[in-house]
Amino acid sequence: MSTDLNTLRQLAHLARLEFDESNEQQMLTDLNKILAWVEQLGNLDTSTVEPLVHLSHEINVLRPDEPQNSISHAEGLQNAPRKDSDYFRVPKVLE
Repeated sequence: MSTDLNTLRQLAHLARLEFDESNEQQMLTDLNKILAWVEQLGNLDTSTVEPLVHLSHEINVLRPDEPQNSISHAEGLQNAPRKDSDYFRVPKVLE
């Protein structure tokens, strides 16, 4: 399969690509090379290849979720620009 200059221009328009006319021929050559390579992949016999469902055989490899205190309440409020005993003070949002 190969493509022509009109198809290249339509693809460039849809992909919002801009290139000058001097580069059109090089882009067309490259696109035809890519399409030829993909066509070669279509000729491979994949009847013995099992479909790939996941990239890895690992299933849910996660660390255990254990609650812990990273900083204390006082340390959390330590650098607050405004605070009121146990809470951050912020400007009023609703009037």
